[in-house]
Amino acid sequence: MSALLPKAPWTARQDLAALVRALGHENIRWVGGAVRDTLLGADVKDIDAATSLRPEDVVAACREAGLKTVPTGIEHGTVTVVLSGGPVEVTTLRHDVSTDGRRATVAFAQDWREDAARRDFTINALYADPETLEIFDYFGGLEDLKDRRVRFIGDAHQRIREDHLRILRYFRFRARFGAGDPDAAAEQACADLAATLKGLSRERIGMETMNLLALPDPAPTVARMQALGVLAEILPEADVPSLAALVAQEQAQGIAPAAIRHLAALIPADVTLSAQIASRFRLSGVQKKRLMSAANRPGATALPQALAYRLGVPEAVDALLLAGRDATGLGNFTPPTFPLKGGQIVARGVAAGPQVARVLSNVEAAWVDEGFPDAPRIEALLEAELARPQ
Repeated sequence: MSALLPKAPWTARQDLAALVRALGHENIRWVGGAVRDTLLGADVKDIDAATSLRPEDVVAACREAGLKTVPTGIEHGTVTVVLSGGPVEVTTLRHDVSTDGRRATVAFAQDWREDAARRDFTINALYADPETLEIFDYFGGLEDLKDRRVRFIGDAHQRIREDHLRILRYFRFRARFGAGDPDAAAEQACADLAATLKGLSRERIGMETMNLLALPDPAPTVARMQALGVLAEILPEADVPSLAALVAQEQAQGIAPAAIRHLAALIPADVTLSAQIASRFRLSGVQKKRLMSAANRPGATALPQALAYRLGVPEAVDALLLAGRDATGLGNFTPPTFPLKGGQIVARGVAAGPQVARVLSNVEAAWVDEGFPDAPRIEALLEAELARPQ
């Protein structure tokens, strides 16, 4: 008896049913993450479909059915269909014509197994009939999923030579799904071809690395990457034990993981180096600022709420956890607004200018250190500051 995909909320979506009607039931199957995660009982975020129709035929069929399409990767066979429940990427069956480790030239195909053969891992090459929910498994993905084993389809070296980024994808999937023993052939291929990562763009390296670090506990996987010589190719500065210690703090305190925080733990506490790594990974300005804030390691002795006021709540949580301190008190904390204004100081007889700014700064610092007291205490702090010799 064929395996069936368990029914899930997304499998009953009416907008997806409309897409199936538009393309024809026999021409479309769900594939990849949605199938894999449904089998694992995990939440499904993105829906991908494979089709035997050519991309121009997908566009035409959707247009006739009143469905909007966007040619997001039409040269590679991918059309995004915009549905009320979220977009769906529909990709024509393909086989590789040539690859160079960074990009592939593909040709459209008609054979589902041929399409599955060009995918990376067996657990990502599971297809499901949208009506019967029958699962099509060409390379033992169901058994690997049951055993929580991440295994390349076919020859691991060949799969990596087709796309060098698959090395990092292997470790990300290991960190997310691989509770079982690692696949020896996969690890050997990753170790043998680790140097090929240097040929990839910084954006691809950075994005895949941050996706790995965003997982709840990437430390054991990162340690394995280090042992196999992979980590040295992308982050030679890494200190894996510090990452493991941070993850232990997050788990003990029930605080959600954060990729930037994990990266901060993984590298030395050096602001200049943090800026360099942010540039190397092509991080956003916001990410770079947070990484550099963590590099200052300001959380050793400061009061948690004072840290949150001065740095921002996420940055303060980072600082406290990296210092091994309790950050749970910031869970619902919103930094208050300092109520004293410069005009109030001028009204007390202080000439406008640098002296007002100095008084304001000193009173604010005292207010923060005292835990944000109320207006009468602010007035007393101001009186004390004004009484000091200027």
